[in-house]
Amino acid sequence: MSPRLAIIMRGLPGSGKSHWVEEFVASQPIEIRSRVFGSGYFSTDNYFYRNGQYQFDARRLSEYHQKNLAGFIQALSEREPLVICDNTNLAKWESIAYETAARSHGYQVRLVLIGSPESPDHQALCAKRNRHGVPLAQIERMANQFEDF
Repeated sequence: MSPRLAIIMRGLPGSGKSHWVEEFVASQPIEIRSRVFGSGYFSTDNYFYRNGQYQFDARRLSEYHQKNLAGFIQALSEREPLVICDNTNLAKWESIAYETAARSHGYQVRLVLIGSPESPDHQALCAKRNRHGVPLAQIERMANQFEDF
């Protein structure tokens, strides 16, 4: 049996985090692939979808982050073989609860940073291709919060 793995994604909106996850999951054995998106994949963004449309509501952000973390921890406790947190996690405090929970459940933890948040070219690319309409000014503010850890 291979060790259980928790992946914590990091990167600006539009950096390619979700694409990386899709590619990585597709490379896994069928028994892993078939489980991840049903019970091992957690993204706070998913809580903002209403009738197939993304509707961000800043007032619900904290609540949805807590729900996302609770689901992640539940998957760990159910010993899912691969558990993924697909959030921006630009600062250490954003990912520490996920990392701590995974380690305490005996998981190997892999932090995956996509792109170079400090690069103005990368920021512009992210602003152009993110799926949620996050404008460049907001991308730049987020990039200023980036911590290299």
